[in-house]
Amino acid sequence: MMNRTCRHLSTTLDKVTVSLSGKVVLKDISLQIACGDLLAIIGPNGAGKTTLLRAILGEIPFQGTIKFEALGERIRKPLIGYVPQQVSIEKGTPTSVEDLLVMAIGGSPFSLLWRPMTRRQVIEALDRVQAGHLLKERLCDLSGGELQRVLLAAAITPLPDLLLLDEPVSGVDPHGLALFYELVNELRQKRHLSIIIVTHDLAGIAPHADRMVLMKESILAEGTAEEVLRDEVLIRTFGPKLLNVATLLEAKK
Repeated sequence: MMNRTCRHLSTTLDKVTVSLSGKVVLKDISLQIACGDLLAIIGPNGAGKTTLLRAILGEIPFQGTIKFEALGERIRKPLIGYVPQQVSIEKGTPTSVEDLLVMAIGGSPFSLLWRPMTRRQVIEALDRVQAGHLLKERLCDLSGGELQRVLLAAAITPLPDLLLLDEPVSGVDPHGLALFYELVNELRQKRHLSIIIVTHDLAGIAPHADRMVLMKESILAEGTAEEVLRDEVLIRTFGPKLLNVATLLEAKK
């Protein structure tokens, strides 16, 4: 339900290691994500970023521990919202935005015939991400930015304890990009929602992230955006142009 209250979740990863097909993909990942924090995870392709999110979701086995706590109490199964890296929708697919949100709430599209409350929840969810006008649109007809906002609405319906976003702004135009970050900031500030975002949009995420982590199998650098963007390992990985991003962030202070 849309009026669900976030449980002020904190998430702790301790020496999380993942091996797939005999190959170590993640090694000794230790992180702390406090309630209301936005953690940005960056790194080259194949660095294990999506694998880390899958481990947090409980989709793959891992060594080490992942612990969720709320007000000092251990939470076994927190509600986690997830926006995946790629959503493939074939042209002509009849599924509408309304259909997707109804299924996110836990029903089926036909439940709208006998559950008017479900319709109100769908409208509230879309309004929260400024996408109410898309209610009847087919998913296959949406722009990149519109689709990401709809997927975000589905991921926060009902309101989760933790939100995981995997490359959520890939292919989104500048206007949609600014709007997406605005919505994410509102979620964590007003709803105290913890958010982990995997992204290649270093300049876009840097002003919003509480902390940034550079990964390539293990954690190579961790700190504020300015600290990580100036890290020598990151500069070698992505190029010296990142110095301009860090300088721009400092100038905005």
